[in-house]
Order: sequence, then structure tokens, then C-alpha cells
Amino acid sequence: MSAVLFVLHVVILVLIWGLVLAAVIAVRHDVFGTRRPPAAAPPQPTARKQPLPPPKQPTAKTPASKSARTLVVTGGPLAGTTLPLTEQPITIGRADGSTLVISDDYVSSNHARLVPNGDAWVLEDLGSTNGTYLDRERVTAATQVPIGTPIRIGKTVLELRR
Repeated sequence: MSAVLFVLHVVILVLIWGLVLAAVIAVRHDVFGTRRPPAAAPPQPTARKQPLPPPKQPTAKTPASKSARTLVVTGGPLAGTTLPLTEQPITIGRADGSTLVISDDYVSSNHARLVPNGDAWVLEDLGSTNGTYLDRERVTAATQVPIGTPIRIGKTVLELRR
């Protein structure tokens, strides 16, 4: 009889500690987000390649007016907010260090990033839980953003404009 009670006590203790561990993991995930493994280094080329030419500067043939100059929030709680676009990437998320801070339960701490690439801008999802959408398509890889195309992050909709 005492052996049965001992086994029952051990089983109950294991279940309680399992519950505590699961709660700690859930809180840690909510506070710090998920960890992504570091990207593997690209394989070293065997043949020597020519260096890439520098990005083209705007000339008479390619006017600077073709590139986006502002990021406009068109929908959501921050509607009407505009950010000037510079040479710096724009980070979007709930974290205080983001360029555009969105307080939304559907937005991750470090949700997405817009990176300049010559006259264009590239959208990257940073491993967000609920995804980043470019004109109803979920962004799974770095994607060039056409001017005027809606970007949806949580309940917020953004657009690049001239």
C-alpha cells in the first residue's frame, strides 16, 4: 500500500513540475519571442568573381522621382502616420527600438524590415508569428515592394509613396 502511495506522489510531483516548466517556457516565448538559428555561411566560391558594380545613381534617364520617398500608414490605429524614407532600413514591430512601433497583439516584437536596394525597397519578414503580407500574399522571402502596394502587418496597412 505504501509503495502505491509513493508512486502516486512521484507521478503527481512530475506532473506539477511539468506544468511549471511549461508555464515558464510559455512566458519566455511571449517575452523574448522565438529564436531562429543563425544563418549558415554561404559556400565559398572556387572561382574568383568580378566585384559587383555600385548601384546606379539617379541620372537624366532614371529620375529620382521613380523611387519611393515616404512610408504611409493607410489603415489601422496609426492611420495617417508618415515616415520619410532614407538610406537606413526601417524596422517594424512592437519593440521600442523599432523605427515604426505598432502596439498590436498580432504584431511580433521584431516583425518586419524594409531595406533600400538602389531605387527600390525590399520587404523582409523577420520570423513573425502571424506573417507579413504584400498585397494579400504572405512574404516568405525578401520581396521587392512596388509603390502603392499595400503591406499588411497585423491590423496595420502601409504603402510606399513618392
